Amino acid sequence: MKYRWATIITFVLCAFFTVNAKVQLPQLFQSGMVVQRGKPVPVWGKADAGEKIMIRINKYQVATVADANGHFRADLPAMKAGGPYTMMVGDVVLTNVYVGDVWLCSGQSNVDVTIERVYPQYTEEIDRLDNEKIRLFRVQNETCTHGVKEDIRPTSINWKPLNKQNAWLFSALGTFLGKRMYEQTGVPQGIIVNSWGGTPIEAWISADSLMTDYPMLITKTAFYQNDNYVRAQMQANNEANRGWDELLNKLDGTQLYPLPSCQDDDWKTINQNGWSWRGTGTVWLRQHITVDKAHAGKPARLLLGTLFDQDITYLNGKEIGHTYYQYPPRRYDIPEGLLREGDNVIAIRFINKYGAAHFIPEKPYMIAFGDDRFSQNPMPKDVIPLSDTWKFHVGAEMPSCPSTDISLQNLPTTLYNAVVYPLAPFAISGVIWYQGESNTGNPAPYADYLKKMMGCWRDCWKDPKMPFVIVQLANYDGRQQTGFPRPITPQTEPANSGWAQLREAQRQAAINDSRAELAVAIDLGETVDIHPLRKKEVAERIGLCLDRLVFGKKGSLSPQPVRATMMGNQVVVTFDQALKEGDQGEFELAGDDKRFVNAKAVAKGSQVFIDAPIAVPSFIRYAWKDNPTQAHLYSPKGLPAAPFELVITK
Repeated sequence: MKYRWATIITFVLCAFFTVNAKVQLPQLFQSGMVVQRGKPVPVWGKADAGEKIMIRINKYQVATVADANGHFRADLPAMKAGGPYTMMVGDVVLTNVYVGDVWLCSGQSNVDVTIERVYPQYTEEIDRLDNEKIRLFRVQNETCTHGVKEDIRPTSINWKPLNKQNAWLFSALGTFLGKRMYEQTGVPQGIIVNSWGGTPIEAWISADSLMTDYPMLITKTAFYQNDNYVRAQMQANNEANRGWDELLNKLDGTQLYPLPSCQDDDWKTINQNGWSWRGTGTVWLRQHITVDKAHAGKPARLLLGTLFDQDITYLNGKEIGHTYYQYPPRRYDIPEGLLREGDNVIAIRFINKYGAAHFIPEKPYMIAFGDDRFSQNPMPKDVIPLSDTWKFHVGAEMPSCPSTDISLQNLPTTLYNAVVYPLAPFAISGVIWYQGESNTGNPAPYADYLKKMMGCWRDCWKDPKMPFVIVQLANYDGRQQTGFPRPITPQTEPANSGWAQLREAQRQAAINDSRAELAVAIDLGETVDIHPLRKKEVAERIGLCLDRLVFGKKGSLSPQPVRATMMGNQVVVTFDQALKEGDQGEFELAGDDKRFVNAKAVAKGSQVFIDAPIAVPSFIRYAWKDNPTQAHLYSPKGLPAAPFELVITK
């Protein structure tokens, strides 16, 4: 009898869960979500064919019927900001739902940069993050070479309320944007982050948009549509890396070199600012630090700048941190009791697979103590600076690791297919696009790519007026990208900069699109870091663009040139607003041969007057360098002028 009752109970439970599983919603539809105010809100999903689905939120309700394939969609009417509400979609209940503004932040690694990374820049503000009405959603990275997907993958940051813990590994740009827009509007904010470091813009554009003008880009994906080929290549790469690492660890003296007892008297002495090791394998660096009684045993933080490429770092024989690629800053916490009075030893194991192992200059190298040791703005007060000199020893020299690049995320259309198309038609207020670093090697087609990308996203959402804010690339010395250390000397002579060309492409795309604005960040970068920390300031400039583009406010943005004309011996550039007056650098003139030379300039009113050092100037450009250190042209409100190139009207 007990088996019969078990069968009945099982049947009832299965029937219950079958009923409750009839409606399937996309990953974007979850408890805690924010839906867009002021415009119809599409709700879609799957159910049994022919099933009637009722959708309810607050006082609104709509009904629809699943088609023969089980797909349904209905649009809720435009609603005012408010909440929290309960949304019911058939038998699915979503709680704690707000109506407000939803922003989609997309691009590459400068969108990815987390709150954890920028914490030293904004310690007090980040410590206070706490707003139930700002919700964070992170699209999980995925690729697809076989056409578009219906939905994105499940994600761990799924409409989490804003607080320090939830934001810690979330986009700093997205976090500060949500905070800024809430402060300006007072309505709930939903931030969707959909980005992938190192990806080119082509990966974010639909196949249809690329096929007409760039058919060879689509051809590039042909091999990768073979799942067996992709699987075999990835497995081969994994095996090669695993074998390389095993051999490296076998050959390297990892047990001895971190220890304080290791004798390094006969090791070579190097200076970190003039040192690099071009090879494959490992090198070890050691430095002795003297700690006084007052600091011995105290918890501290080792700031080890930024290193190329991988490192494992030890203090007195104990590992205190490791980083497996070049970009993250090395901030390693030293536990209480590890530092001792007298001699202490820092040991760094560099692991290098390409380029040259080296330190990144202009970064902090020190041991910081006290409650402010987590801050770098301002720098902590109680520090022991590290010496520039280290003891150096080769650990193991290795052959190059054999590998075949299989980075599907860098292929045309793969991200549009997997993580853009499935988001539509989720109602949003606008898009923030911060990308371009990966296209600086070939900037010529970028303006057209960006036009096509904005067009295909608008088509995907069926919203021809979808607003875009384009973040223009920040200043950065692109010579650092090569994997080889370079002297950090300012570029003073005109150069044909790929970074400058891409910035101009971004500017052109924005000024030629009535539903796009340009957020200028030419003064918010760092010479040696492609991931600058000042993400709050970037978010503020994005917010100013949204104020005008979405909400119709009349505030001024960064000064933009209107025209350039000859006036006697001078070239006069007229801007769309008043400028901060005074002498200006980074202006260049050229004749028809496009051989640019530096030119003296002064700003007065809304114009810049440039003395012509050549007889017949035909072109003028401003801030046309990777890292234009003398670009000081601003509006009276402190917004920098966008870098540009113009034809001079005779």
